[in-house]
Amino acid sequence: MTSQFQTGRRSFLQTAGVGSAAALSAGLHASTATRTSRSALENLNIACIGTANRAAADVQGVMSDDIVAIVDIDSAYLARCKSMLTEKKNLEPRTYADYREMIDKEGDRIDAVVIGTTDHHHAPAAIRAIRAGKHVYCEKPLTHTVFEARLLAEESARMGVATQLGTQIHAGDNYRRVVEVIQSGAIGDVTEVHVWVGKGWGGGDRPAKADPVPETLNWDLWLGPAPERPYANGAYHPANWRRWWDFGGGTLGDMACHYMDLPFWALKLRHPTRCEAVGPDVHPETCPLGLTVKYDFPARGDMPALKLTWYDGNMIPKKINNQPVPANGVMFVGSNGMMFADYSRYRLFPADRFSDFKAPEKTIPDSIGHHAEWIKACKDGSPTTCNFDYSGALTESVLLGNVAYRTGKALDWDAANLTATNVPEAAALVNKKYRAGWEVA
Repeated sequence: MTSQFQTGRRSFLQTAGVGSAAALSAGLHASTATRTSRSALENLNIACIGTANRAAADVQGVMSDDIVAIVDIDSAYLARCKSMLTEKKNLEPRTYADYREMIDKEGDRIDAVVIGTTDHHHAPAAIRAIRAGKHVYCEKPLTHTVFEARLLAEESARMGVATQLGTQIHAGDNYRRVVEVIQSGAIGDVTEVHVWVGKGWGGGDRPAKADPVPETLNWDLWLGPAPERPYANGAYHPANWRRWWDFGGGTLGDMACHYMDLPFWALKLRHPTRCEAVGPDVHPETCPLGLTVKYDFPARGDMPALKLTWYDGNMIPKKINNQPVPANGVMFVGSNGMMFADYSRYRLFPADRFSDFKAPEKTIPDSIGHHAEWIKACKDGSPTTCNFDYSGALTESVLLGNVAYRTGKALDWDAANLTATNVPEAAALVNKKYRAGWEVA
């Protein structure tokens, strides 16, 4: 496997499936304890890449241990985070604008890295941390491309580091109960799932003029691996980057790892065999305001083949199988009934059929907390529920929807080789080019 990663991006795409399943299964669950000598009573030394907005919640999530380095492209964000850590934890973290420099300079001083950046920085930051032997927690989606997700899963297995995707709702009680009910067979064999989110990250054109870059912002580092473009006030930073293909993946990239996580977990999904997407005309720079993606998944053990449909933005349904639905959710359709679920609740249909329903006994332990799971895994090698094996496959499937949409064709998907066998032009979207100095493979 080591030689495979030395051969570079193109060879990896040709050989990604060879031996990967066994390596991932063995590596992610058995070898994390070899990466640290710390006991459960000792604090980890953690570096946080990204300190504001969503990243601020990740900083809070790992403050049980010692944050010794922080990275941000905005010096005002850095100063605010450092002040908070000094006040609340009596820490004096070293500050950096460039995570590449931080990883190079901190060396053996740090045990683990938390990544809360824009999507296009996830893989460049994570791969450098993983190859330096650091445990990694990364916000969703795991990566910006399908290829990157596979690469991070395989490299983290090879290095034996503890990993966790930032799908925090996975730690909630409701998701656990939904998984238990579905796997108990309460609604029979599930052959159809609908997943929808009413957000609409998309639309618009590139700003016609450039604006002055704020004094606190390093715009070149914010762009990082993406092609150069002028700064435009409010168009990209701090939130609207999700609308742009160069930096994000629209609503699908933003939300599908949260909501598709539930059927992936309950129905033991991995990789689709077919994917097609419908939406407005493809814009070369911005994501659609509404999208429908259809996936075909093969049978898994005694679970039958499955059709999963994703809807977002202005294309979400008002009803599923004549059942009115709210703005966000998941509907499982089984041979004996249906289940609606969202983050905090679930309901079974038809109501009269399940009037005397009793939930199965709990089989999935309560979570100690999504960040806490990862910190524990860093110290003792225990498994995490959203490690990069599981979340890598989830992210691959999510991002494949954008590939299908942008090619305008239904993809016959060979997951072992990361190839759309009938659409060769999809390869340019499964992977991408990077600015010099930011390469991933």
